[in-house]
Amino acid sequence: MRPYKTTSDFGTAYYEIQKSKFYTYTAHVEDEAAAREFVQGIKKKHFDARHNCSAWILGTDSSQQKSNDDGEPGGTAGNPILEAIKQHGLTNVVVVVTRYFGGIKLGAGGLIRAYNHSASLGLEATPQVEVKPFCKISAEMDYTLLGTVENWIRNNSIRSEETEYTDKVTVKLLIEPHDVEKIQKDLVELTAGRCSIHVADPEYLEVTV
Repeated sequence: MRPYKTTSDFGTAYYEIQKSKFYTYTAHVEDEAAAREFVQGIKKKHFDARHNCSAWILGTDSSQQKSNDDGEPGGTAGNPILEAIKQHGLTNVVVVVTRYFGGIKLGAGGLIRAYNHSASLGLEATPQVEVKPFCKISAEMDYTLLGTVENWIRNNSIRSEETEYTDKVTVKLLIEPHDVEKIQKDLVELTAGRCSIHVADPEYLEVTV
């Protein structure tokens, strides 16, 4: 499992050059069906536009990539949008740039720059999160140890979930896999071995960028 960066919401932007108007829409998507649905929704919204160009990158390894020039000269729209997503280091995201032609031709180079810039503006306006693998560590102990452990958590800025209170207290920590062994050792030393530790398999969790 590897960390990756994605968007957490929708984003929009507007850009105008040489009387051509560019409207950008971005969204977080988890699969190709959702990406296609988003693109179709924007095409329906801008049914009167000649070009609704798009691109998306999917997968934790960014392995699924697709772009569409939607009537613009080959390679002048979809690929520049795709490159903007790559430049921002994002995956699981779709971008649509709608263009209304203003009567002045931009040329191939101008189109490439305009679509790339429009996509970048949209992505910059979209909230982003980093998604990392974390292991959940549950440490059960007597109440007399709680204050010491809570101070250690605060002092080391360790991510945690809500503590569980029963006949004993269970502290729940979110630890990156490479730190699990050290955290377990620290907990044992801190409590003089008087805690029961359980480590769950890693899972992806969002971290605000």
